[in-house]
Amino acid sequence: MEFSVEQIYTGCLAQGAYYIKSQGEAAIIDPLREVQPYLDRAERDGVKIKYVFETHFHADFVSGHLDLSKKTGAPIIYGPNANPEFEAHIATDGETFKIGAITIKALHTPGHTMESTTYLLLDENGKEHAIFSGDTLFLGDVGRPDLAQKAASLTQEQLAGMLYDSLMSKIMPLPDDLIVYPAHGAGSACGKNMMKETVDTLGHQKEINYALRQKSREDFIAAVTEGLTAPPAYFPMNVAMNKKGYTSFDEVMSKGMQAMSPDAFETVAETTGALILDTRPSSEFAKGFVPQSISIGLDGQFAPWVGSLIGDVKQPLLLVTTPETEEESVTRLARVGFDNVLGYLNGGIEAWKNAGKEVDQIRRVDAIQFGQEYKADESVVVDIRRESEYRAEHIEEAYNKPLEVINNWISSIDPQQHFYMHCASGYRSIIAASILKARGYHNFSEIEGGIKAVAAEQSAPLTDYVCQSKLVS
Repeated sequence: MEFSVEQIYTGCLAQGAYYIKSQGEAAIIDPLREVQPYLDRAERDGVKIKYVFETHFHADFVSGHLDLSKKTGAPIIYGPNANPEFEAHIATDGETFKIGAITIKALHTPGHTMESTTYLLLDENGKEHAIFSGDTLFLGDVGRPDLAQKAASLTQEQLAGMLYDSLMSKIMPLPDDLIVYPAHGAGSACGKNMMKETVDTLGHQKEINYALRQKSREDFIAAVTEGLTAPPAYFPMNVAMNKKGYTSFDEVMSKGMQAMSPDAFETVAETTGALILDTRPSSEFAKGFVPQSISIGLDGQFAPWVGSLIGDVKQPLLLVTTPETEEESVTRLARVGFDNVLGYLNGGIEAWKNAGKEVDQIRRVDAIQFGQEYKADESVVVDIRRESEYRAEHIEEAYNKPLEVINNWISSIDPQQHFYMHCASGYRSIIAASILKARGYHNFSEIEGGIKAVAAEQSAPLTDYVCQSKLVS
């Protein structure tokens, strides 16, 4: 073949960007915020980045299209109906773009958003080789049709109908051996039923994708709109940044990488209203942390949880990190538009302790200790997993209060009554514990290892209290 396609997949965002090269030219599709890796790769390969393609205005991350275009001179390509507030080439439906020996053809596929466009790759012989489907077609799912309602002045049902028409007229007629390269995989909030795989053939998707197997337009609309949960609060802000423009990534990094002594860190926190975000692993956070700080560890779904729980991308942030992960923390925040990082605690939590500053802790109990303390008629247990997880298996009589909506239920907690709290394995429960602590709730114990650890102790009669597939009101 006279070309190559590389999927650059970022697990914490469940996002796929694409690097396509042919005969000394390259194109990037849906680039991440930090563009230096693309520039380095192009230089190493001896190719010129000719185009930056965007499948749509992304809601779940800030794309690197502006910085990449400025640094390479490559035009930014959007599909029909896009109206960005910066210079870009708006492709017509069916318009083609040459990259070395291959051709990229824009297929307008509205439904997820009005400007959503799928890019069809034709090889050097004109054969249909692959599609870069953005959020139009995922593996196992299709893009949710509720995000663009306000901007399009349409209902989610109307957008779902448009998505059906796009898929039936533009995607389904393509050959079965066509490779499908989606913008997201399992874990993304842009769909509800995505597979863990990140590449597939269109023929296989025709066989297994529930959305593509619906018998009618009406059935499709009902299927793809069923069970949609509210999108994360930061989604509209990311759309605005992608559409209107944003501060360069280099400038964001320069500001965020300001090292602060404990005294300076404390002063900035008190005078700016900055939120202290601790990105260390949850197990380390629980042992000791700066009072009022919020734990969202880099070792989990960091960026989506930041976006969902902090919400406002303009919120000033101060970071407490594991030393040498400061740059990674600032980068991953910038990916979802949180550009207002004021700096980080130089030396981390140890420097804070050595300076004699106050440290808070979370009471953690392991599964054995929980089993010893648990009393079926007296102990209160709060399960912060999603409802679907709770329905599958939960501690008997536990209350289900998902982390995603903690602001809705936190005021219902009785600060005088002790309770136990857990998630699946501990990551989310430490996030919730940090939020509770910051809001003045201290009378609780977090179960280390979550329900997985508790269930593993079921062999002992004392801890036989996990119910399966039983919903407790």
